[in-house]
Amino acid sequence: MMRQSRVDRVLAALKEMGLSQMLIVDPMSIYYLTGVYLEPFERFYGLYLRADGRHVYFLNRLFHVPQELGIEKVWYSDTDPAAELVAERLDRGAVLGVDKDLRASFLLPLIEKKAAAGFVNASYAIDRTRGVKDEEEQRLMREASRINDAAMAEFKKLIHEGVTEKEAASQMLKIYQSLGADGFSFEPLAAFGANAADPHHAPDDTAVKPGDCVLFDVGCMKDGYCSDMTRTFYYKEVSPERRRIYEIVRAANERAISLIRPGVPLRELDRAARDLISEAGYGEYFTHRLGHFIGLAEHEFGDVSSASEWKAEPGMIFSIEPGIYLPGDTGVRVEDLVLVTEDGCEVLNHYAKDLEVIG
Repeated sequence: MMRQSRVDRVLAALKEMGLSQMLIVDPMSIYYLTGVYLEPFERFYGLYLRADGRHVYFLNRLFHVPQELGIEKVWYSDTDPAAELVAERLDRGAVLGVDKDLRASFLLPLIEKKAAAGFVNASYAIDRTRGVKDEEEQRLMREASRINDAAMAEFKKLIHEGVTEKEAASQMLKIYQSLGADGFSFEPLAAFGANAADPHHAPDDTAVKPGDCVLFDVGCMKDGYCSDMTRTFYYKEVSPERRRIYEIVRAANERAISLIRPGVPLRELDRAARDLISEAGYGEYFTHRLGHFIGLAEHEFGDVSSASEWKAEPGMIFSIEPGIYLPGDTGVRVEDLVLVTEDGCEVLNHYAKDLEVIG
């Protein structure tokens, strides 16, 4: 059956936007509302929500929906005019909220047919709803992070003299699966030494050397939900300057987390971490936002940045991941996932943040 409480929240968000209908095409958002995940590729796939509850699920006959959802299904073949089938069921007298992922090749025919009184991007209604996790989602996110903590303890054991980034990363999936994960939530980032100065460095054939940082930005998937965590180690030794950089980043992470509570503007969290790093003289080397939302996808709509207009709400889950990246030298990032609670926050990651020299 449809996940009615989630549908109701989306409909309430649409009402606040002055809308009574929306066409959703993002497969992950449809999964969020129905429990059914399909990858449609080039074929049209949509869930039409109406304020009066007369929802419609549009499906190609090649798709397989294993359960009854309690709503009307409209099946079509590859040779059928899908846009016409959708247009027939829309409320032509009302503005239609559309998904930001709706292709122009499908949206334009609906506009040409005057299938609704107007068309507006209503993705905020579903994105904002997904941004606040219900109790079941919170439970699943805790479990994914629990596995990630256990995996990090194993990943650091992969580091030994001569090992390359690729060799370390290639062993991570097996470790995750042995701990009960279903797979990666994203391809692991393993960066040694100066490579860590690139926040999105892809593992290559660089071998670890004494004095190098070892940065692991990793996450797993468990029962559909994602984890994400970064820890930075040093191999065999760490210079005084690099130790200082590490402690600055850790302090920025902890300062931002200490401020999280309902009602706090997310931009203030970014400012708090950024100001600490800037006061230490490394502001130009913190080159990205403080955090991103996460759930069914590793990066969901919403962020923790200087441009964010959101305030923290109970149920939100996002990352806090300050960093300092010195080109040609080193990079440090410390990342945790946090869940906003009624009176503060719960840090979902429990792997220690004290600087570790490994090997």
